[in-house]
Amino acid sequence: MKIAIIGTGNLGLSIAKGLIVNNSITTLYLTKRNPEALADWNKSKQVTVTSDNREAVKNSDILIFAVQPSQFEGILTEIKDLLNEHHVIISTITGFKIQRIEECIGTSYPIIRSMPNTAISVGKSMTCLCCNEIGKKRIAIASAIFNGLGTSIIIEEEHMQAATVICASGIAFWMRLIRATTQGGVQLGFDAAEAMKMSMHTALGAASLLIETDTHPEQEIDKVTTPRGCTITGLNEMEHQGLSSSLIQGLVASFEKINEISKQ
Repeated sequence: MKIAIIGTGNLGLSIAKGLIVNNSITTLYLTKRNPEALADWNKSKQVTVTSDNREAVKNSDILIFAVQPSQFEGILTEIKDLLNEHHVIISTITGFKIQRIEECIGTSYPIIRSMPNTAISVGKSMTCLCCNEIGKKRIAIASAIFNGLGTSIIIEEEHMQAATVICASGIAFWMRLIRATTQGGVQLGFDAAEAMKMSMHTALGAASLLIETDTHPEQEIDKVTTPRGCTITGLNEMEHQGLSSSLIQGLVASFEKINEISKQ
């Protein structure tokens, strides 16, 4: 694949690393206002670093945009005369809807929105994808790219803001839960490093168990709860204190906020 990443900041670099590790490229163009910051990437024969977005577009078929929202419209205007039937547009820009992209470049191109999270830097992103009608024929390309950087799921665009809450903001929510169990571990007598390691790997194990066995959380909970046991006692106390309720309320509050921001 001939790929260009337009705007190679932290997210763009994470995607670039994944593409190279997974041997997913024929050529890779990386654009940045100050290309000197990416000088090491020029050592690869497959990679070209440039500040010229038009050069990158001319020499690529798949265009991944990872710029700031305020820059995106201007860049689309800059390169739209170079677009042809071979190009696939993949946007990672939060809140920039497909219709708005089409208003900039027209409706003749496959346009795919992607919403990865920060775990993309370690190849564990949960990335949500949606597309315009033409994009349905090419969305498998985006799925392949982001499956190499974690896991992807195709959703309707109307759900992208909710997906941002669950997956992107969700990273912070899960971090807070890990922090809380770490603090609890310290109170129970472990030092902070021990408690953190135990919390992190227990969380990883719980998620991996559900993914690999395709079971429901309650099925796995039933396996570790016994009558009058410590696990059910702890779970019930957490529920009495509002664990599930507060999590759901937090998700809803975050969703209401992102809707408010999108209207500004």
